Amino acid sequence: MVLTRKNLDWWCARGILTLVLGMLVFAPLAFGAVDTWAFLVVQVAAAMVFVLWSVRLWLNPRPKLLWPPLAWVVLTFMVYAVARYLTADIEYVARLETIQVLLFGFLFFAAVNNLNGQEEISAVSATLIATGTLIAGYAVAQMLHHSNHVWNELSMYIGRASGTYISPNDLADLLAMLLPLALAYLLVGKISVVTRVLLIYAAIALAAGLAVTFSRGGWLAATTGMVLLLGILLGHGNHRWKAVALLVILLVGGGYGTTHFLSKTLGYMRRVGEPGESIRLDLVDGSAKDRFTLWQAALRMWADHPWVGVGPAHYDYRFRQYRPEEIQARPDRAHNDYLNLLADWGAAGGVIVLGGMGVFIFWLKKTWPQVRRDENHFGSAQSNRFAFFLGAVCGLAALAVHSAVDFNLHIPANALVGVTLLALAASNARYATERFWFRVGGAWKPVLTAMLLVVAGYFLAQAWRLGGEAHWLARAESQPLFSPERAAALEQAFAREPKNFATAYAIGECYRTQSQDQSGDYAALAKTALAWYARAIRDNPLDGYSYLRTGMCLDWLGQSAAAEPDYWAAEARDPNNYFLIANIGWHYVQTGDYAAAKEWFERSQKLDGDNLIARNYLAICQSRLAAKAAKSAP
Repeated sequence: MVLTRKNLDWWCARGILTLVLGMLVFAPLAFGAVDTWAFLVVQVAAAMVFVLWSVRLWLNPRPKLLWPPLAWVVLTFMVYAVARYLTADIEYVARLETIQVLLFGFLFFAAVNNLNGQEEISAVSATLIATGTLIAGYAVAQMLHHSNHVWNELSMYIGRASGTYISPNDLADLLAMLLPLALAYLLVGKISVVTRVLLIYAAIALAAGLAVTFSRGGWLAATTGMVLLLGILLGHGNHRWKAVALLVILLVGGGYGTTHFLSKTLGYMRRVGEPGESIRLDLVDGSAKDRFTLWQAALRMWADHPWVGVGPAHYDYRFRQYRPEEIQARPDRAHNDYLNLLADWGAAGGVIVLGGMGVFIFWLKKTWPQVRRDENHFGSAQSNRFAFFLGAVCGLAALAVHSAVDFNLHIPANALVGVTLLALAASNARYATERFWFRVGGAWKPVLTAMLLVVAGYFLAQAWRLGGEAHWLARAESQPLFSPERAAALEQAFAREPKNFATAYAIGECYRTQSQDQSGDYAALAKTALAWYARAIRDNPLDGYSYLRTGMCLDWLGQSAAAEPDYWAAEARDPNNYFLIANIGWHYVQTGDYAAAKEWFERSQKLDGDNLIARNYLAICQSRLAAKAAKSAP
């Protein structure tokens, strides 16, 4: 076969489609791509998409750029993300968050311009539904076998199925997005009888997988998506009776399944039978009361930093300053994407996203008549274009609802699915008007090509850098705790990524522990630990632990007076942390001030009554104080 420019362009287009489909399959199967190694695979694949797109610009003699109104909003947030990254307090976490924003933003543009054909949209839809069905079947198998194994890992959520994710809530969000898509194709798609039968099985599997997650937020989100879908179809004569039949099936099937199966499971009794049960955040995802507490912290952060927020992905690190007494674990996120957006990005980020939602909804209404026109063509009442448009919009509505009670947009696999559905739905704006097509000629072609290649190069460079770090961090995990071998592996990781404060802190912990074990020159080891804690403080000035360990090393070196400012700095950054407060009490034990130590241990025990540090040292302090009182008595 002679390779012409047209043939090469076709192969590049198929390469982009294959890469996107690969990401859509791989990310959900790889624990949601939350681990560094999994996201780096997605990052490299995305970089290759951008390279192929840049090649297509030169293979097509008259290249065009589809730029729907929503694209301006996406571009604005990407620019704002870069600007906010440059002013963030913690460079490392801000960079990782900004990389995700840029990656999904450029994937949005790539999908809009390279996957907007009906063949590509059908391939994306089939891949998503098939992947969701496979994962849902795995979740049902987990429930039937009472297993919490997820591939080679263990999920901490006993009695709830999570499929290929660690958290059942993340799986519920994926299935809540895909169930309306499957139902839309089943009801209004122009498909064969065999495909329709397969879609029936797929819808049943997706619903069953969603049910066994016992995610109340996921159930609410899926209900919202399906009610919106059925409500739209009930208003159309072509599909009204199908919608009524499906509604009856859902009500009868859901009621029967809940009564005879779900209500007898441990997950149902814990999550639904006792909804007021308090659950610790370090064990599972938290009760409703815990979520309200996290939301209040997010609102307080926003009130203190109203315009630009605390910084990209900074919620978890700023939370320590706002920590209420009843929450002792790390929340990671605010468990509400909207409040997390305000806390991290401020009113500026919130206005951009809210404006984007308004623009998307406005153009949905503009596009609706043109999309529905194909449905009525020749009276067939079946249209794959209408099916995808309807299913994608209802799936995105489910995502919007679930994001109010969890942080689904920070799960890369779910964000990737959401961005793909959003991009392909937004691309339908081209049916409303032709003014969103732009010729890429003159100077614009080399400019756009250079931009895509620079972005691809940056993603590949970051993947190489972060991949090397991940390799050495994994090597460190295999070494004995706090051993010289672990410290050496961590130092190799830090050499690859010298902005990771967590690695610097971990190295400091190795040397501090070796110093206290007196396995060598304890003073030299303690001073080495101090140097590493200083690096951790430089790269993350918000963390109290590095200050705490600095003070402990100075105590160990006999410089207790010099240690005082570090202990005060630690407390100022995390005033309600039981562990940190207990270690400040330990400092006063070293100085012999048992009365002061007793107060700190009592405060620590109040924060967490089960902590052994405060309990044991409190007994020592009481004993010493009693002995001192007896000795001084007349």
